[in-house]
Amino acid sequence: MLRKPIALAALGLAFIAGPALAAGGHPAPLRQQTWGFEGPFGKFDQAQLQRGYKVYREVCSACHSMDLVYFRTLAEKGGPFYDAKYPNPNDNPYVKALAADVQVNDIDSETGDTIQRPATTADHFPRPFPNEAAARASNGGAMPPDLSVIAKARSGGPRYIYSLMTGYVNPPAGLAVQPGQYYNKYFPGDLTAAWSGDPKHVPPGGVLAMPPQLAPDKVGFDDGTPSTVDQQAKDVTAFLTWAAEPKMMERKEFGFGAMIYLLLFSVLLWFSYRRIWRNVAH
Repeated sequence: MLRKPIALAALGLAFIAGPALAAGGHPAPLRQQTWGFEGPFGKFDQAQLQRGYKVYREVCSACHSMDLVYFRTLAEKGGPFYDAKYPNPNDNPYVKALAADVQVNDIDSETGDTIQRPATTADHFPRPFPNEAAARASNGGAMPPDLSVIAKARSGGPRYIYSLMTGYVNPPAGLAVQPGQYYNKYFPGDLTAAWSGDPKHVPPGGVLAMPPQLAPDKVGFDDGTPSTVDQQAKDVTAFLTWAAEPKMMERKEFGFGAMIYLLLFSVLLWFSYRRIWRNVAH
């Protein structure tokens, strides 16, 4: 029998969760990609974050929650829709409109009944399912992972997400893939039991119950960027990386200032040392 991955889900980005199925499992080396937000001076591209949010909203959110991300965060400094004219992110009209387009559950204060209302900037991204049982029932018994910090939780971070989303290929000859499962060479797994070829040359990767989610022009980008699978994967990867660390640019700016301060302090300390001990024999 073909072993199923630990984290399976039928739709969305469920299979960003990537524990190995067995010690013998081995994914292909992750795709190399240069990210503008990497390095000590790296920054997020706001236009890319906006495109990535749209990919998440129109594709991934059908299955995955982001409980740690609030709509107001989108309008904070460094976020996809930050506007310097609105230092208070709750006042950003574009984000307020984005939130109002989404219905969230609430409680009627007079009757106690469960109702739905338009979201506000104070709400976190809505969950696609009302509870865990409903999520599992809709995804073959598996619980789709929350994507709030998935870029930090997975080894390889952005490279893993990007590789996984672009790693669907036809299974090699000799690999038996069960109906409803899909081969991905970057997903950790053990394909030994399904491989009829040379045992020394088991193909890398694993199988997912999630079919490929990205397709050319599946998401229309408002800025005119060609909506290829590769572009969609890059953009949603950048968005998920930002969601995992929305204060990254502020942290880097603070760190750079701290390094300058420490450098100047070291110079002053050296001169002070020379002055204090200049007449003392060593």
